[in-house]
Amino acid sequence: PRQAKVQLSLNITSCGICIAQSLKIPHDRKQADFDKIIRLLLDTRQARAVIMFAYDEDIREILNASKRADQVGHFLWIGSDSWGAKNSPIHGLEDAAIGAITILPKRATIAGFDAYFTSRTLENNRRNVWFAEYWEENFNCKLMSSSKKEDTSRKCTGQERIGTDSKYEQEGKVQFVIDAVYAMAHALHSMQKDLCPEQSGVCPEMEVAGGKKLLKYIRNVNFNGSAGTSVTFNHNGDAPGRYDLFQYQMNNNSSPGYRVIGQWTETLQLNVEDMQWPTGELDVPGSVCSLPCRTGQRKKTVKGMPCCWHCEPCDGYQYQYDETTCKLCAYNMRPNGNRTGCQPIPIVKLEWHSPWAVIPVFLAMLGIIATIFVMATFVRYNDTPIVRASGRELSYVLLTGIFLCYIITFVMIAKPDVAVCSFRRIFLGLGMCISYAALLTKTNRIYRIFEEGKKSVTPPRLISPTSQLAITSSLISVQLLGVFIWFGVDPPNTIIDYDEQKTINPDKARGVLKCDITDLQIICSLGYSILLMVTCTVYAIKTRGVPENFNEAKPIGFTMYTTCIVWLAFIPIFFGTAQSAEKLYIQTTTLTISMNLSASVALGMLYMPKVYVIIFHPELNVQKRKRSFKAVVTAATMSSRLSHKPSDRPNGEAKTELCENVDPNSEGWCVHSNHLWCESLSFFFFVGMRADD
Repeated sequence: PRQAKVQLSLNITSCGICIAQSLKIPHDRKQADFDKIIRLLLDTRQARAVIMFAYDEDIREILNASKRADQVGHFLWIGSDSWGAKNSPIHGLEDAAIGAITILPKRATIAGFDAYFTSRTLENNRRNVWFAEYWEENFNCKLMSSSKKEDTSRKCTGQERIGTDSKYEQEGKVQFVIDAVYAMAHALHSMQKDLCPEQSGVCPEMEVAGGKKLLKYIRNVNFNGSAGTSVTFNHNGDAPGRYDLFQYQMNNNSSPGYRVIGQWTETLQLNVEDMQWPTGELDVPGSVCSLPCRTGQRKKTVKGMPCCWHCEPCDGYQYQYDETTCKLCAYNMRPNGNRTGCQPIPIVKLEWHSPWAVIPVFLAMLGIIATIFVMATFVRYNDTPIVRASGRELSYVLLTGIFLCYIITFVMIAKPDVAVCSFRRIFLGLGMCISYAALLTKTNRIYRIFEEGKKSVTPPRLISPTSQLAITSSLISVQLLGVFIWFGVDPPNTIIDYDEQKTINPDKARGVLKCDITDLQIICSLGYSILLMVTCTVYAIKTRGVPENFNEAKPIGFTMYTTCIVWLAFIPIFFGTAQSAEKLYIQTTTLTISMNLSASVALGMLYMPKVYVIIFHPELNVQKRKRSFKAVVTAATMSSRLSHKPSDRPNGEAKTELCENVDPNSEGWCVHSNHLWCESLSFFFFVGMRADD
């Protein structure tokens, strides 16, 4: 006997039915086996149509298992002709069978067979060896004491009549049995005519022909069968399919039962409007192993189940190329909203209205205004003692560098193009280089003067304003030479960096428009200025013991200490944000603010006190009597010694006075070390001015 099978089907296409699962019912089945089958069918929950090739009892067990799993109405049962229109498989399980579709071969009742079969008795039908067993089953009696029928003790009389003493209904397959016999007869007749044309009956040629030759004749028969339909076979040996389609329905106004809903005769004829579904659905229920994937998802087929798949989203920078493939967008593209294609990544730059730009621009504007004010004040009072004592030439050079430090903020925020990138390369380190070259020249000059004064009364070389400008210019030329070499090796250009802000979420990805200047190149461009700054700081430390009433060493020292702290904080921030998605904004803001702070510290500590004296205390901005180099150095040495004697400090505070030709009626001739602006009347006034000043 054939093994019972349950198939979960879905996706009816022009090629046929796709099978999601094919499960076998074991021969020695138990209740647990049927429960397991239901569990397995539920693994592909969207596939609801179940085709059953099973015996009546197996059909009952499967329906019963669906009830135990509380899945009544979930499965759409499709039964083979072994189910057909029988009531025995569904007796007591009608609610689980509602909506089941079954088939039966199209058949007709053969009237002559009823007359023949009902006339059969034990006396006139002895050639059928199974007829006696049928008689006992049909009339529920025993023919002899050795009968195997044990559920009754009544003996058969032999006078019972089929259809009169028992219920009779013609077996539906009678038509096909009759047609099968006639097909064999027609085949033998055709074979006899071909092999024995001159003889009647079976000839020797027929006896040795064999079954394969007879099968050819059977497949070639063509006659009208017992029901009036033609009997033929196709090239595969199959008869034309003729089936009636039933559905088990339960109506409120009628008892449950099978209802014909269509037929198959070469083509399907189905009355969908007459069909009913277990859950009261109006439309034909769907049965698929997997639901269609949404847009932007690809199908990943399940191994061994060609109609089943998992839907996997095309994630990251992938888009849906076809139903089963995701592809990566180009480096400058990102997937569109539904991931059906790619679109360009938006290009961004640092905008003027961005919070990252507003603060540096505000500081730079304040710095530029302050620098212009200081420069205008110095120009207006160019011939006054304080301006002249400050070293006018280096002061203007230093103010120019400070001004450029503020200006670079606007160059760094401006939209990158070839011109802007060129200016960035030039001015990025130039402002700092000019500032610290001037300060280094000043501190070096102070150091050399006092070191030389300890050895002799002869002034050191190269301390005139012209020499100071030459030294400063040579220091600045090194920076410019490096920039011009950079221009020649790698001409400036703009690039769009898609890696800097290529976030995990492609919707937030941005291409950054910027100059082709790497972080290392920025540091190298600033490196020379930082070297000047460190060297200047070293000289500021060396000259920290010089009395403040003689020079600018201490303000310069404070300026350099503060600047070093600013740049020590800048470097870790700059490199620590190299992997950040906000790298462009953080690094640009940090760089510009650091340069603004450096310029502001120099401007505030070196020039604002002088501007204050010039504007608010002009009485202090007066000429002092010139002294010789020897007198000044001697006075400075004495002042330094006095300042280091704790016994001479009343209340623990040193107070040094250098007075010459004190006139009680004159002001400003005695210079006290604790005077607020005494540095303006310091050593530079006596030594740093040109001979004609």
